[in-house]
Formats: sequence, structure tokens, C-alpha cells
Amino acid sequence: MEQIIAAVRGFDGALVVIPEPGGDFPEMAWGDAFFYYAPDGQMPQNVQPYGTITTKNYPDDTTCDLDPPGRWRVNIRVDRVTFRALTGEEPQSLTRPRDYAAADSLLPHPVYGAIGWICVVNPGERTADTLVRLLRSAHDAARTRHTRRHGPAADGAVGDDEVGHRSSAP
Repeated sequence: MEQIIAAVRGFDGALVVIPEPGGDFPEMAWGDAFFYYAPDGQMPQNVQPYGTITTKNYPDDTTCDLDPPGRWRVNIRVDRVTFRALTGEEPQSLTRPRDYAAADSLLPHPVYGAIGWICVVNPGERTADTLVRLLRSAHDAARTRHTRRHGPAADGAVGDDEVGHRSSAP
């Protein structure tokens, strides 16, 4: 998990937010990681992360079995072409049965796959490099959206550029 977080921190303009006890985030988010494009280093308002790391089950998201010690999941928003190439299906037409608890397997996100999110539980040798490439691509897409809305000289005031995603992110 630390290697993924370190890779994202190395992206130009990246902000990694890891909520801890005593902060402004709900307890459910403590220990998870949220990845944003934020060239000013400030937590963006009205923008969803382009990637996350989830360290536990959420009430509506238990199929990956993240509660046992040592289990965690990387979640990344990808474009439709990438999603189809990785999963063999369209985001809104997922029908194949999958073992969402399987480790080191690239899968549609069990809750947010229909809106273009993919995930990997406990990334390992088979998926780690691919995940870093996908995170880089998602970061670059977030930067492009930011620049389109605010211009190349923008210093970080980010508008709403993600839709259909709960505030706690996958």
C-alpha cells in the first residue's frame, strides 16, 4: 500500500489525503487514502478523487472482504476504452460473474464499476505496475479537467468534475 501511495505522491500536482482520528473526516474513512489533482496542495472542494485505497468494508461495499487484517483495495476511475480493455465489458453492461475477493486481480469495482471504476484487492506482482500506470493516467485526466475548467495558470480552485460518486469514494 505504501508503494502505491508513494508513486501517487510523485505525480506533479498530486495530493494524497489519508484521514486520521481527530480530523474532519468521518471515522469510516480513517486509514483510507484519497488521490486528487490539487496543484495548490489544498484539499479540493466539490471534486471526487480519481483514485482511492480502501482498508475496510463499507456498509454498501462488502464483497471484497476487506475487514480481515492485511486486506485493502485500490480503486481507480478509468475511461470507457480502458475499462473495456481491462474487463472485456462496458461499464454499464457488467454481467460476468466475478470473485471480488480475489487478490491481485484487476476487476470492475463491485459498487462503482457501472460508472467506470476498476479495483484490485491486495495488488501484487501481476497488477502493481498496471495500477501505477492507471493511476498516472487518471491523474493526468484529472489535471486535464482542471485545466479545461480553470485555465493553465490556475492555482488550485477546482470545480465539480466528477459525477455519480458518493462523498466517501470507493
